[in-house]
Amino acid sequence: GTRGHAVSRDLIHWRHLPLAMVPDQWYDINGVWTGSATVLPDGSLVILYTGSTNASVQVQCLAVPADPNDSLLRNWTKYEANPILVPPPGIGDKDFRDPTTAWFDESDKTWRTSSAPRDNHGHTGIVMTYKTKDFINYELIPGLLHSVPGTGMWECIDFYPVGGADGSEELYVMKESSDDDRHDWYALGRYDAAANKYTPIDAEMDVGIGLRYDWGKFYASKTFYDPSKNRRVLWGWIGETDSERADVAKGWASLQSIPRTVELDEKTRTNLIQWPVVEIETLRINSTDLGGTTIDTGSVLPLPLRRATQLDIEATFHLDTSAIAAVNEADVGYNCSTSGGAANRGALGPFGLLVLADGALKEQTAVYFYVSRGLDGGLQTHFCQDESRSSLAQDVVKRVVGFTVPVLDGEDLSLRVLVDHSIVESFAMGGRSTANIEGVSDGGHLRRRWRVPFQQRHRRCRHRGEARGARDGRLLQPDLHGRRCLSRLVAAINQALGPVMHIHPYYIL
Repeated sequence: GTRGHAVSRDLIHWRHLPLAMVPDQWYDINGVWTGSATVLPDGSLVILYTGSTNASVQVQCLAVPADPNDSLLRNWTKYEANPILVPPPGIGDKDFRDPTTAWFDESDKTWRTSSAPRDNHGHTGIVMTYKTKDFINYELIPGLLHSVPGTGMWECIDFYPVGGADGSEELYVMKESSDDDRHDWYALGRYDAAANKYTPIDAEMDVGIGLRYDWGKFYASKTFYDPSKNRRVLWGWIGETDSERADVAKGWASLQSIPRTVELDEKTRTNLIQWPVVEIETLRINSTDLGGTTIDTGSVLPLPLRRATQLDIEATFHLDTSAIAAVNEADVGYNCSTSGGAANRGALGPFGLLVLADGALKEQTAVYFYVSRGLDGGLQTHFCQDESRSSLAQDVVKRVVGFTVPVLDGEDLSLRVLVDHSIVESFAMGGRSTANIEGVSDGGHLRRRWRVPFQQRHRRCRHRGEARGARDGRLLQPDLHGRRCLSRLVAAINQALGPVMHIHPYYIL
C-alpha cells in the first residue's frame, strides 16, 4: 500500500498531488498502511501509520512534513528511528495496526493514541492505549480501554467526543471496523481518562453488536475535526458489490462516500446524526418542489423529473391516524434483511422511493420505510434498502439492508437520497440512519463511472461518453391499508463535469 494525497478547499472539488509516502524502508517495505494525522496546538502535524516490515510484522511508524512552511505539505519525512512501536506481548505480529488520531489528556499532560490489535487468546475485540509526550517514546497504559467478547479483530478504530454543548453531558464515540463482517460499528459511552476505561451507555448497543455508521457497504471510515466550521467530518470507504473480473475490466475498484458531518442526536442521545456536508448543496442546479402528493395504496407514482445521472432527493411522509391504526398486530419478527424486502407488504409499508428504476421496474433500487408494532404496543420504524433488483447482472452482490430508526412523537418520516451514477447514498430521519449501494446497473450491465463533481447554472448534461441519462425516480407504496401523504418532496438535478479520481484516505493499492 502507498499513501495518496489530495487537497481541497470545500471537500467537493479535489486536486491530486504526488503520493505522500511509498513503501521504501525495511519497516514498511510490505506496505504503508492505515494511520491517522494529529494537529498539535502549535499547528504542526504528525502522522502515525502502520508499516508492514520485510518480515511482514506490523509496526507503528512516525512521519512529519519535510517542509512545515509548505501549505500543501507535499513531502513527508519518515522518522529516522522508526518503528516507534512493535507488537506487545500477547499480540500477533500480523494483528497490530491502525493507530488513532491522538488526543490530549490534561491530567498527566500526555498525548494518547489507541490501536485495536487481535488478542492471541480469543475472539474478543480489544482497544489498547499508549501515552506519549513527544510522539517518539511511548508507554502502554495498563488494562484495556475497551473490549467486547465475540466481535473479533477490530480495525481502524476512531475515538472522539460528541455533544456537551449548552451544558449537556459530553459523550464519546468508539468506532471499529470489523474484520469479521466488514462493517463499521459504533457505540456511545463515557470515557474515564484516569482509569483508561470506556463504558457504553447501553451494554446491549455496545461496539460490534449494536449501531452501525451505515447499513450498506461502508468500511474503514475516519473522522476529522474541522475547526473552520466547528464540525466533525466523516469519510467512509464504499466497497464493491460486483465481481473481481468486473473490477479488472473497468480498471478501478471502490470509492469514498460523500463527506458527512457527524454529531450527537441531542433529541435522542442514543445515536449519531450523519448528513452530507453542506457544501454539496452548492452543486444543485434545477430543483422541483412537488408539494403535497397523496400516494394511493399499492401504487408506484413516477416523479415528473428530468432524467439525470445525479439526483439529490428529499422526501417527507406524513402518516395519518387511520394508517397507524391499521398496524394493530405485533410484528416483532420484521427485519429488513430477512423479511422479503420491498416486495413484502404489511399494514404500513413498505413506502419510500424507487431510484434508478426502468420503465418496467425490472431494475430498481428501493429505499423505504416499514412500520411494525412491538409486543409492548409501540411502533417500530424500519429504514431499509433493497438491492435485489438493482441490477440484472448475475455477478453482483444483492442484499436487503437496514435497521430500526428512532422516530419521536410528532415527527414525520423523512428521507434524503443522493444518486451519483452507480452510487446511491440514503439518509433517514435527518441522518439517524444511513445506507448506501455501489453497483447499480443499466440494462443488466453495470454503468461504472468515476464519481464526478456537479456543475451549476445548467439544466442538464450527460457524463462524457455516456449514451443516455439515468432512469427516473419513482415513489413506492405497495402497502395494503390506507394511503400515505407525501407532504414534501424536493429533487435537485445535478450536472456532471467529467471523471475525477477518488482515493481511499489511508492508502492506494
